[in-house]
Amino acid sequence: MLNKKTEKEQTALMIAVNKEHTSCVRLLLERGADPEIVNTNKDTPLNKACERNNTELVAILLSWGAAVNTPCIQGFTPLHAAVSHNNVEICEMLIEAGAKIGATSNYGMTPLSTAAQSGKLETLRFLLKHGADINGVAADGATPLYEACKKGHVSIVEVLLSLKANVNICSKSGLLPIHVAVQNSHTRIVSLLIPVTSRNRIMKSGISPLHIAAEHNYSDIMELLLEAGFDPNCQLSEERRKKYEDKRSTALYFSVYNSNLEATEMLLEAGANPNLDLFNPLLVAIRRESMEMASLLLKYGADVNASISTQPSAFPSAVLLSMDHLPMLKLLLDHGCNARSCFTCVCGSKPHPTQTHSEEQRNWKCDAPWSCVQFCNAVSKPSISHLVGPLISLLLNYVSHVRLCSRLMEHLVSSPLCTEIKIKAVPPHPLMQLCRLRIRHLVGAGRLKLLRDLDLPSRLIKFLCYEVDCSLDLDT
Repeated sequence: MLNKKTEKEQTALMIAVNKEHTSCVRLLLERGADPEIVNTNKDTPLNKACERNNTELVAILLSWGAAVNTPCIQGFTPLHAAVSHNNVEICEMLIEAGAKIGATSNYGMTPLSTAAQSGKLETLRFLLKHGADINGVAADGATPLYEACKKGHVSIVEVLLSLKANVNICSKSGLLPIHVAVQNSHTRIVSLLIPVTSRNRIMKSGISPLHIAAEHNYSDIMELLLEAGFDPNCQLSEERRKKYEDKRSTALYFSVYNSNLEATEMLLEAGANPNLDLFNPLLVAIRRESMEMASLLLKYGADVNASISTQPSAFPSAVLLSMDHLPMLKLLLDHGCNARSCFTCVCGSKPHPTQTHSEEQRNWKCDAPWSCVQFCNAVSKPSISHLVGPLISLLLNYVSHVRLCSRLMEHLVSSPLCTEIKIKAVPPHPLMQLCRLRIRHLVGAGRLKLLRDLDLPSRLIKFLCYEVDCSLDLDT
């Protein structure tokens, strides 16, 4: 009966070790109990004694010849268990008894990786002193340094760096220790890794730590990285962009998407280009109806006439996204959004074809394909039909000599602004209005923000910036 198992496959020796009954363990071993019989988890009594962090039991079992490298069902050896308890004395006994210092679990974790992951400094020093591989990688490609950076164990990271651990080994996910430190918001560790991590290796990973900091709204880490010279215009690799439906590529996009005004301004001040992404960050701000964010992006040169490649239109996408938010639309127009394109309908005064007239559509002699959204069709949506009058009236302030197509005229019939709009649309236009438009055209959309810096009377600058109507006296 000495080595017989219970229904849970535990011997009397295993039960005694688990309960830490030292005298029972001694007696059972003296009477011939087998220290190699495992339970359902493939634990030996020695493994269990190490899990219990019981130095006396470990010494007893080793004195009776217990095998020192038998792994449990997950591949962890007694040394792994001793390390996780930071018990240097047990580790020393196991090593003297022949424990393999580089034994790996089913996940490829060595005892050193276990020490780094769990923050056990004393056993980590002990293992390194006895020849543990400081750069050994687990099944997922993680090194001990990577594990310490992930968990935020500053003292472990400092020791590993002082012993020249390789900071440029990436995991199978392609991330370096600095990436995972940023990902888990370990600012102190990031500061330790910045001067020793290869910028070239970061580029090869396809993602900058700035991207990760921006994605997680870690403004303090972003500031640290920017001060260290990380490129605010670094773009995600093609492979990493595919993980996002909008194919984003810059750290700036992440900050705008997260509505993080502080981080966005920080990146822009550091030189971030707001026009690198496939889907312009300005369009994200417009869609979110964030006037403050849109103003900030425009201040730093965001393309007010950017388009959406997946939704081509004959007029700026910014107008398409701001039709139901007139203050936003005025902001865009003030910064040079192309209002004229809203009135360049391919049909003009002719009747507009409908989707049911496919034959008629094929016969139209148009300069643009019908797959390209026309402004007059875009304002036909029921959700904004009540805004057609104010919308067109606003746009007409930024153009001259345009004609309203037949479809726009249909929409305006029921608008209380119909008469006013018809008068505003046809010549002659006020000379002041024509002069303002001409000056703005010569300045160019990209430099309109510099108008306020010109050495001109303030009232004239206000007029050019649409803060004064043509009907008002500039001298007042």
